[in-house]
Formats: sequence, C-alpha cells, structure tokens
Amino acid sequence: MDYDKLEAVMRRTALLAGARIMEIYGANDFEVRTKSDTSPVTEADEAADALISAELAAAFPGALIVTEEQAESHAESAENFLIVDPLDGTKEFVQRRGDFTVNIAWVEAGQPVRGVVYAPAKGRLFYTRADGQAVEETGTFALDTAGPVTPLSVSAPDNDALIVVASKSHRDKATDDYIAKYSVQDMTSAGSSLKFCLVASGEADLYPRLGRTMEWDTAAGHAVLVGAGGRVLRFEDHAPLTYGKPGYANPFFIACSPGVVLRRA
Repeated sequence: MDYDKLEAVMRRTALLAGARIMEIYGANDFEVRTKSDTSPVTEADEAADALISAELAAAFPGALIVTEEQAESHAESAENFLIVDPLDGTKEFVQRRGDFTVNIAWVEAGQPVRGVVYAPAKGRLFYTRADGQAVEETGTFALDTAGPVTPLSVSAPDNDALIVVASKSHRDKATDDYIAKYSVQDMTSAGSSLKFCLVASGEADLYPRLGRTMEWDTAAGHAVLVGAGGRVLRFEDHAPLTYGKPGYANPFFIACSPGVVLRRA
C-alpha cells in the first residue's frame, strides 16, 4: 500500500462525506429507519456510504471495502482491507448531539495500521500520517491541502487519579462496575469513535467497552490511538484486539494509555 496516497485519499474522502452528512444534519427533518439488528439508519448514513465507497474504489481498485451499510461485504474477507463506518454514532446524529464521526481505516494482517476519524459537527479531524504518527488537524480543512497538525500522544496517567471516558448511548451497570475498580479523578462521556481519539490526545486515560461493537466501529479510532502510542486490548485476557474476524464482530475491549495499570473483571 502507498501510505502517502492512502493518507491523502482517506482524509479527503472523510471530509467529503462529513460535508454531505452536515447538509442532511442541517435539514429540518430526515427519515430514520430501523435495520434488522434494531439499530437506526438515516439518509445521511446511506449517502455517506455511497460517496466513500465510490471514492475508495476509484483510488484503490481491487481492494476489499468492508462497510457497515453494505451487508454483502460482511461475508467477504482478505488479509488487507479497507473498513468503513460512514456515520458512526447514528443515535447521536438523530438526537442532534454532534458526537458522530466518519470512520475509514486500512487493516493489514489483522491490525488497523492507518485511519481517519472526522467529527464534522465538532470540527475535529484525527488521522494517521503516512509514517504512522497520529495527528489532529486544525483550521478550515481544505480538501486537497492539509492544514496545521498537532502530533497526538497518549497521557502519562496517574493511576490514583485516572480520567475515564465511556459511551453516551451504551453505558450499563457492567461498565460502571468495572470502572469502579479504578481510582477515577474524572469521568466523561462521548459518542462514536471520538472516545478513542480522546485517549489518543491525552484528554482521557482509559476507555473500557463492555458491549457489542463491530470492527467498522473501532478500526479507525484504533489506528489513531495506536499512532499516538496507545493500546486496544481484549477485555477478557488483555491480548491485542485483532481484525478480520468472521462476521467482523468485536469482543469486549479496553482502549488505554500504556501507563494505565489494568484491572481484571
């Protein structure tokens, strides 16, 4: 893979998709339907998916593109592949909370090695550079010219005063019981893959997820966090979370700075 091309294409594609999503977000109303798994889907999910799929297919012909909104792609597999959640945090989108993202990642041999997470309503753009370093770009986000970037680096946490981030829409007693095993100074919540980015930027130390997720939900944020020096581990045994699993479903996991002393369930 040409990582310089990948960086440019993923960044540009995420910005294009984010602009289309915001057009629909700004409308007076939009249709919300329920998929077979009971999750919501909107016109914005489908429009962003079509745009991203077309851009990636044109740039990387022959590459497998696994995307949430195309069920037929979930039965395909490859050692290396692109994986997309065109609108992560649809519940936040529907409720107009702003914590939704465009996620695009490149997986090699079971690990997401490059990714972009764009939160258009928040004006935050995170991605991995061609060299693997995770950055946050600031400015006006021109399509073909990157603006100033800040390299991301995870925190050096104080295990007696951790900052924990958890889901807005999927918080439950099991998660709260696990968080209670730590000495927590501050607790924050965020939607979508922004939680990975808050750990990557050092704004949080620990993000545990004791609930169902799919690889398209996590791959881009995972890549950004690893590019900032962080880790994403399986909850049950603290082994690295891998990708390309049958059906693309994830086990429970923990995303964290390496300095966090992890607790067992």
